[in-house]
Amino acid sequence: MPLEILLVLVVGGIAGITLLLHLTGRSEPFVLTPETARAQWLRHAPDDTIIDVTISNDRHAALVRTESGAGLLWSFGADTVARHLLDFDWIEHPEGFEIQFHDFGTPGTLIHLDEIERAHWRHLMEPE
Repeated sequence: MPLEILLVLVVGGIAGITLLLHLTGRSEPFVLTPETARAQWLRHAPDDTIIDVTISNDRHAALVRTESGAGLLWSFGADTVARHLLDFDWIEHPEGFEIQFHDFGTPGTLIHLDEIERAHWRHLMEPE
């Protein structure tokens, strides 16, 4: 098979799969509720005991307080990422907080928060 035809088939196949996923709603960011946030946190950290869950107004991030400390859960496409807040920096951002973890394997994230949420989340994220 000529390379030109193979290239068209590969690019067309990838574009078709991408379009199909988008049209079926599989490209939407994961929407969190208190129940789904608890379930997703326990999927990532099954040994934790959850005390409290605070969901952001846009429902794409959650601050999870556990017996071992606070953690952050956020949408990463159609899935979630969960990290304990042990070694991180938070940076004020016009849209909320930018969280940078000191682990090269963990992506930084922007948590969209309004002014009221910022004060509440800042209080919950401070080390005790």
